[in-house]
Amino acid sequence: MSEIHSESHVTLVAGGAGFLGAHLCRRLLAQGHRVICMDSFLTGPRENVACMLDDARFMLIHHDIINPLPKGLRPTQIYNLACAASPRHYQADPIHTVRTCVQGALNLLELATASNARILQASTSEVYGGPQVHPQVEGYHGNVNPVGLRSCYDEGKRCAETLFTDYARQRHTSVKIARIFNTYGPGMAPDDGRVVSNFICQALAGEALTIYGDGSQTRSLCYVDDMIDGLVLLMNSPAGFQGPVNLGNTEEVSVLDIARRVCSLSPGCPQIEFQPLPSDDPVLRCPDIELAKRHLSWQPTVSLDEGLARTYAYFAGASCRVHEPT
Repeated sequence: MSEIHSESHVTLVAGGAGFLGAHLCRRLLAQGHRVICMDSFLTGPRENVACMLDDARFMLIHHDIINPLPKGLRPTQIYNLACAASPRHYQADPIHTVRTCVQGALNLLELATASNARILQASTSEVYGGPQVHPQVEGYHGNVNPVGLRSCYDEGKRCAETLFTDYARQRHTSVKIARIFNTYGPGMAPDDGRVVSNFICQALAGEALTIYGDGSQTRSLCYVDDMIDGLVLLMNSPAGFQGPVNLGNTEEVSVLDIARRVCSLSPGCPQIEFQPLPSDDPVLRCPDIELAKRHLSWQPTVSLDEGLARTYAYFAGASCRVHEPT
């Protein structure tokens, strides 16, 4: 088979139809890249990238990265965003989640090594588990339950970081590792079970906003445009800086505060009701981003109120189905 997109500056985005992936594909096209979007469509629908299908620089490949990759791929950069990120999705088939994190990473690392391509791993703040260090710094090794309901994702991502680091050590593959904290914005799936999308969809439906626990647990919410900035900067950072590096917003807010802010955007201000906290739900989550500031000159710029207003406006035109938030 002839090589797929053999021109220079070809970027493969695994998981490119997901929330972050679709935003990243659009950004890369705007920057002049040729983009190969690879996705299984298990959680990211084809509709997320439909607007790019008529662009000659964009190629869509329906493929699950746990399987051997298609022949002829010769990218210069690879972003590995291919894994469900919300608990209701990754817990639906935990074995597949682990295989995506581990076997998928191996397949992409082999491609990167053979193609002499740089590869970025989209890791997660979940590698810190229920942190006993706050805010979380990259040198903290975490407090993860290896047999919990969330461990398929937490431990899968931790193993992927190990693989990326060892490929860099042993095979001199050019790798980057980003630890992504809670991200939100237009394009989120209304049924993904995350706190922002759930609250907004409940508010638009005139329902009570459901808080699990007492609402004192915290999140640090980064607007999607800021996150994409960070990922692109990391990918193109000097070779000597590989990470892992935290990417997230340092403005720590409680779940109850998020609910109140969403209420302020909704006519009639919905009621708030409380339910028991799910197993292994993190109580504290906030990044230390000094590494990102120093090496990438990056920090979020979109305020939470501005980002929530943009996201609320997006969902006002969407059909919302509500699930348990994360």
